[in-house]
Amino acid sequence: MNHLATILELKDIEKSYGEQKILNQVSFSVEEGEVLVILGPSGCGKSTLLRCINGLEPIQAGRVELEGKEILKESKNLPLVRQKIGMVFQSYDLFPHLTVLKNLLLAPVKVQKRSVEEVKGEALKLLKRVGLEGKEKSYPHELSGGQMQRVAIVRSLLLHPEVLLFDEVTASLDPEMVREVLELIGELAHEGRTMIIVTHELQFAKAIADRVIFLEKGQIVEESDARLFFRQPKTQRARDFLNVFDFSTVG
Repeated sequence: MNHLATILELKDIEKSYGEQKILNQVSFSVEEGEVLVILGPSGCGKSTLLRCINGLEPIQAGRVELEGKEILKESKNLPLVRQKIGMVFQSYDLFPHLTVLKNLLLAPVKVQKRSVEEVKGEALKLLKRVGLEGKEKSYPHELSGGQMQRVAIVRSLLLHPEVLLFDEVTASLDPEMVREVLELIGELAHEGRTMIIVTHELQFAKAIADRVIFLEKGQIVEESDARLFFRQPKTQRARDFLNVFDFSTVG
């Protein structure tokens, strides 16, 4: 994949809850069109890191820069930040009292002040693309977990984000629903979307990632090209992690 330029950069990010340090001097950059996968054991700070990137969690030190501009310095900028850096959660976060279409229209119309007709047309096209044509009048409780997660992804796409964050988006899904969501994310990667993905689906990570960051105890212990990482991790920590997940066929 040909990347154009650095679009996102984290510099010495630190995050603590009281005396407990969650992220310690985390620094990395992401190029436009790149798919970065963040791996690591449970509790290592992966999800917190994503939440810090778009301001859902405050940081104690460091900088997050989007296209060379610091984005978390002033809280008044956060609504714009969250439009430019979209995030899809494992819990869907759809409003249960609104139909699929109304869930999709809410942010583009209310926050971005776009016309209802423009957003509606785009929303219906995206629903058709993700296999949810005819579901626009359904309520979240009428959908499967996989369908709700695809709606959540469409909701993020409608804001036209420059970077997409995915936080364990298949963790709450039944196994048969995982594939449909992962296939959609794979399609977005092939389109050249810039994405940072936290996942426990290692075969998926191997197939989609351009680069891998391995996080442990809030620190980056390994960062490398994805093919090299899955073929021959540099650190014993990463090797142990892959072995725990029975990922023996990494060649």
